Amino acid sequence: MARVTLTPTPLVPLTVGTTVAGVVDPAGTASVAGAGNGFTIPAPSSSNVNLWLRVANASGGSGTISVLAGSQPLAISSGKGPLTVTVANSTTQWVGPFDSSIVAQNDGSLTIETSVVMTVTAFTLDGRRI
Repeated sequence: MARVTLTPTPLVPLTVGTTVAGVVDPAGTASVAGAGNGFTIPAPSSSNVNLWLRVANASGGSGTISVLAGSQPLAISSGKGPLTVTVANSTTQWVGPFDSSIVAQNDGSLTIETSVVMTVTAFTLDGRRI
């Protein structure tokens, strides 16, 4: 099984003079566990964007989600290895934001793998907002 493209949902800022309905909570995408599976998240459209992952684990046991180390020259600190977080069974955990100097692939994308089946949702947040 190949990696699936996971498109982030932007969290839209409120601005004066506009009406924003907000963001309907997306269901997320189930992962396929194991090396070589998981997700690819495309490069962000702006350098001001923070990426967050909402990870829900209902697999029956704890598992890990890993954002794999990137490749040089873009990820100059990729030698630090993947960023891995343990998610307990029956919990939802927010993971992020990420340091692109560690995890960015040469095309700016991120590669994610899980050790068990988890439901993952990606969100972007404009870093210029509070």
